[in-house]
Amino acid sequence: MTDLEPKIVWHYFDEICKIPHPSGKEEKIIEYIVNFGKSKGLETQTDEVGNILIRKAATPGLEHLTPIVLQSHMDMVCEKNQGTQHDFSKDPIQAVVEGDWLRAPETTLGADDGIGVAAQLAILADDNIQHGPIECLFTVEEETGLTGALNLKSGIIKARRLVNLDSEEDGVYCIGCAGGIGTIATFHYQQEPAKNNLFFFEVKVKGLLGGHSGEDIEKERGNSIKILDRFLWTLNQKTAVYLQSIDGGNLHNAIPREASAIAAVDFSQKEQVRVLLNLFIAEIEKELPSEKDFQMELQSHEKADSVIGKETTDRLLNALYACPHGVIGMSRDIPGLVETSTNLASIKMDFQKQTIIVGTSQRSSVESKKHDIKNQVGSVFALAGADVAYGDGYPGWKPNMNSQVKEIVGQSYQKLFKELPRFEAIHAGLECGLILEKYPDMDMISIGPTIIGNHAPGEKISISTVKKFWDLLLDVLITEK
Repeated sequence: MTDLEPKIVWHYFDEICKIPHPSGKEEKIIEYIVNFGKSKGLETQTDEVGNILIRKAATPGLEHLTPIVLQSHMDMVCEKNQGTQHDFSKDPIQAVVEGDWLRAPETTLGADDGIGVAAQLAILADDNIQHGPIECLFTVEEETGLTGALNLKSGIIKARRLVNLDSEEDGVYCIGCAGGIGTIATFHYQQEPAKNNLFFFEVKVKGLLGGHSGEDIEKERGNSIKILDRFLWTLNQKTAVYLQSIDGGNLHNAIPREASAIAAVDFSQKEQVRVLLNLFIAEIEKELPSEKDFQMELQSHEKADSVIGKETTDRLLNALYACPHGVIGMSRDIPGLVETSTNLASIKMDFQKQTIIVGTSQRSSVESKKHDIKNQVGSVFALAGADVAYGDGYPGWKPNMNSQVKEIVGQSYQKLFKELPRFEAIHAGLECGLILEKYPDMDMISIGPTIIGNHAPGEKISISTVKKFWDLLLDVLITEK
């Protein structure tokens, strides 16, 4: 990828792809960036959670320009296709060029937000780039809870104009975002001996598109956990289902693509399972015509000695069926913008503790609606007898239509590309809301190149828009207002 333009940006993106940087395990990328800053003789500091701030003085003669802080996050979403042999804790990301796209075929690429980090490093490294006083802020664990921004201290940043480098559509730039919160439900179960006359089977859902739980939620893509549960719930209405294990999804901010369960029914109902599955698959294919690669597989499984208690199984299947997922409401202020949504994100078992943990996330641009849908989801699981816990959440970012940095980006984009960009609020969460809490007078915008399929295997970035993103960023650095 180092043959791509602009070479310096792709050089650093290539370096980032070689360095493991999953959320919560950013030690190696932190070490790399800190060493980079110090090797360039730049003021470099880190805080207790791992955020990095690097300062670079203005180009001689441009000291009068308004100081600006560039901000991105160091972590990436780590998702891979089932069966893919890739260890995100040590293996480099394998990317291929396909026309105008750089793509990771079997895993996430990490362009979200590796390309933002690469752009910052490129600006810090190249002394031929013209700019005023610059601060580069690199944050940790954005993808799993905005930990870096949440723990950012007041007074560290000197600039009051911020460009976040975490948007994902060329020419469409973000000036506001939704707030979010997570809801976790924990079921405690007892095992009971499996009856002798049971037919055990494993059923898998795979091949779904998945996607970002904010940006893609309105596309009504299939949710593997909802589909799997719907099949098991329907079967449970016809004959007793005994659940032995269940697993699906991984990340709170990704629509789950895969899920599986090992279950059993009375051996006399063996053919009923297969017949019902065939009818069920046909239904889902009609309901989700865009899910071209959707598959459900069923195969016999060896008999287990024990199963999850039947009462817990019934409560779990009912709760998953009742749990809302998708768009809850649209904005009344901004046409076409999702206001409130919820994502049934994951289900995991801890066999040692005998617990089943269901992860969900809620988003809204209206703070009260965020808590309302959180409470709705929590109530569903509380009624099913689960223990319910809520995360700290993060605030939304209210658009500032009089933003100077917005005007600068618009002016630069029009000058360079002879057309006006669009400025929008998005349903995804960005760190800007938390930064604004610490720095209420910060003037902010989020920009970036076009990235498709972030948070899912096959994530890809448009090469030509990276060049546009770079040219725009360099012009913004020398434009005053």
